[in-house]
Amino acid sequence: MSENLLETGLILLCMGMGFVLCFLTILIFSMRIMSKIVLWLNKIFPEAVEEIKTTAKKVSSNVDDAIAVAIAAIMAKRANK
Repeated sequence: MSENLLETGLILLCMGMGFVLCFLTILIFSMRIMSKIVLWLNKIFPEAVEEIKTTAKKVSSNVDDAIAVAIAAIMAKRANK
């Protein structure tokens, strides 16, 4: 009886893994086909792309100011203790 259950379990294991493998294979191929279809449709019906113009913000590259502020904050925190 134990051998029969083991044999049935192995058959179910192989069938389940086989179904999952087939599903994933079909899924991968269908995704590749859909990707090619979408690329082909994008060539036929291109989508307008909006260009957003932004002004460049001036970034302070002076690290010394940031370090001075951090040290001042630490000193103020220690003075309050």
